[in-house]
Amino acid sequence: MGHATRPGSPDVLLANPPRVPPSRRSLSRRDGDDRRVGYGPAVIRWRSATVVSVDPPSGGAVALLAATDEGAHVAALAYVDVVGTPVAGDRVLLNVTALELGLGTGGVAIVVAIPDRLPADGADRGHVVKARYTPLQVTVLAADEQGSPHHELLRDADDVGGMPVVIADLHSAVPAILAGLRSARPDARVVYVMSDGGALPLAFSRTVPSLRAAGWLAGTVTVGQAYGGDVEAVTVHSGLLAARHVLGADVAVVTQGPGNLGTGTRWGFSGVASGEAVNAAAVLGGRPVAALRVSEVDPRERHRGVSHHTLTALGRVAMAPADVVVPVLPGPFGQDVRDACRPLGARHRLVEVDTAGLLDALGAAPVPLSSMGRGLDDDPAYFLAAAAAGRHTASLL
Repeated sequence: MGHATRPGSPDVLLANPPRVPPSRRSLSRRDGDDRRVGYGPAVIRWRSATVVSVDPPSGGAVALLAATDEGAHVAALAYVDVVGTPVAGDRVLLNVTALELGLGTGGVAIVVAIPDRLPADGADRGHVVKARYTPLQVTVLAADEQGSPHHELLRDADDVGGMPVVIADLHSAVPAILAGLRSARPDARVVYVMSDGGALPLAFSRTVPSLRAAGWLAGTVTVGQAYGGDVEAVTVHSGLLAARHVLGADVAVVTQGPGNLGTGTRWGFSGVASGEAVNAAAVLGGRPVAALRVSEVDPRERHRGVSHHTLTALGRVAMAPADVVVPVLPGPFGQDVRDACRPLGARHRLVEVDTAGLLDALGAAPVPLSSMGRGLDDDPAYFLAAAAAGRHTASLL
């Protein structure tokens, strides 16, 4: 599977997970002890553990070190709004599936419950259920639901008034888009709309809280099954309307959360939803701006140059025209990017954007830049392509 980041990326809260003693045993429990009569294969790998140490909370999540009953020490993550705040000595139930599978983004243990110290019931905030019909479904107050103070505003809302909507495949593009936008329009009010193709809890992102703290984002909206934004919405459409009319956005940026899922096939990747986001922005009277996913060094041929994910989403899924920003990059590689984008011009507006000065803007970002484990120095083309989309968006304001 493909992932937007790797362990240690700034897109993941556990950017500096507690050091795990190398002498500890594996998490594996394949000795037959858990093969109980009447139980089929589990889709979750469970572990009981005790909290050893806890980091300060960050953006609604807490990183911690836990010792499993089998003797392994594991880095884990707890969502405070879901399970409460863990402290050293707490017994916790962990989902270690992603950790044992060695996944990239998401390859940590997740706290499912603190069973001996359950959090108190919260006040009823709404009636929209997200992560629906899973054991950890959450109830939120969506801006578009009846009972919301914004329901009347959004009930008949049908237009975002030409608002530029920047759409990218990966969550890691967000700070680069903002760097390009702010290099020309630092006063722009930008709202991040997170779709549900990657992480569902916004709290999983380390990037977004840091961008908020730096004043680079005015607010967040979580849509679909994703949750935890300043505003909740049911669909990308109502999320864009909320960004414009509830949070007063000049610009919206739409990506999935951390954790792109890919299968190495043309259609089996979560970023296909970026094409649908183009359609949503257009049908609501917005100005869709597509940021290309570009790489000069990705070891996978299908992602070198312009990623096949981008070409599928924009060439086959996006039915409405968008401004497809083609970054002006030097040498043969730059020509390869232009050539790969040429077929997209049959439907979209190809906009070449100069990248001069954008490396300095990217270097001034308030968060580390990382995608697929590669930083700005490793793969500047990826970040320049996203920043170019931001620079073009500034010209539309």
